[in-house]
Amino acid sequence: MKRIFLIVLDSFGIGAMEDSVSYGDVDVNTLRTVSSSPYFHMPHMQELGLFQIDGVKLSGPAGQGERAAAHRAVIARMAERSRGKDTTIGHWEIAGVFSPKPLPTYPDGFPEEVLDAFCRKTKRGILCNRPYSGTAVIQDYGDAHRLSGDLIVYTSADSVFQIAAHEEVVAVEELYEYCRMAREILQGEHGVGRVIARPFTGPCRGQYTRTARRHDFSIVPPSVTMLDQLSDAGKDVIAVGKIRDIFAGKGITESVYTAGNAEGIDRTLEYLDKDFEGLCFINLVDYDMLYGHRRDADGYAKALRYFDDRLPALLDKLGDEDLLMMTADHGCDPGYMATTDHTREYTPFLMYGRKVPPKNLGTRKTFADIGATVLDYFGIKPAFEGETMLEGSLTPP
Repeated sequence: MKRIFLIVLDSFGIGAMEDSVSYGDVDVNTLRTVSSSPYFHMPHMQELGLFQIDGVKLSGPAGQGERAAAHRAVIARMAERSRGKDTTIGHWEIAGVFSPKPLPTYPDGFPEEVLDAFCRKTKRGILCNRPYSGTAVIQDYGDAHRLSGDLIVYTSADSVFQIAAHEEVVAVEELYEYCRMAREILQGEHGVGRVIARPFTGPCRGQYTRTARRHDFSIVPPSVTMLDQLSDAGKDVIAVGKIRDIFAGKGITESVYTAGNAEGIDRTLEYLDKDFEGLCFINLVDYDMLYGHRRDADGYAKALRYFDDRLPALLDKLGDEDLLMMTADHGCDPGYMATTDHTREYTPFLMYGRKVPPKNLGTRKTFADIGATVLDYFGIKPAFEGETMLEGSLTPP
């Protein structure tokens, strides 16, 4: 059986793309920033070849040592062809979908026609309606929400429509239903990437906390993805973390949600012990959600170190026909203080397999080369533009 484990280290960019200034991102580099932290330590990723990828720059003690001449994996620097720098567009492009324009964002809040339609469906009022920190918005509007029953609707620099509600005021399943209503409204011109349920608990302002029952309702990918092609060919497509939400379930045969990176790695190790043929697609979200957006370089570095510490266990469980791929979907430089938004960056790609000799493939033109490589491994011709990175790479069986 052939299996591929594709892990997305959410937001782990490795340097500004040439067009980053047009996205408001000047001299951004997530890896360079986190490598300056005293907590940064990734010897196993270094051994695979992370630091030898085109253009990689390190800071602090990590940038002062000599880099190994040899590496164990196929490595490449991935350029994003789509117009965007968000989670949905990044993952879609990995799977073969190009987005010629960014998904809509709402720096001034959502228009009246959207909110009026939403209020009619939910029979509830609206609070906030502007870009806001998710942890701050529940403190500033939580008391008013509990008194009125109105829903806290807010957005960010991403293409998202977020609904926060106290679990004692709006049951979680009811909140999910409100999100489905919003998803029906937010199509076409207002087709945001994700509608997100943000339940919270707590007695009063200053003591409100978000719960783990967040749920994303994504827009359906507009064209065929590698997931569709794999499942249509009878292969397993297993989603770990928020992958199912990002693709609105399309092309996925099995899924499991996770509460964070540690559980995501645990579930991946469990799937490494199972028999299946196809793709296990994993998103590790903490880098982005807990550290990148919150501009916490030390926390980001600790999370990367944790992944690196557990990487040998993943590698040890790989079979002779297994491939491990690691990449990212965009950047989120915790040292860039102009915004708390994602950053437009190149992403790393590392592919390890016992029959795959190491090679540096330079800079690729699109994330979709990853999807093309996955399909090529299973003998499937991609229905999208993308070039395999396996051609001539596999050793004879």
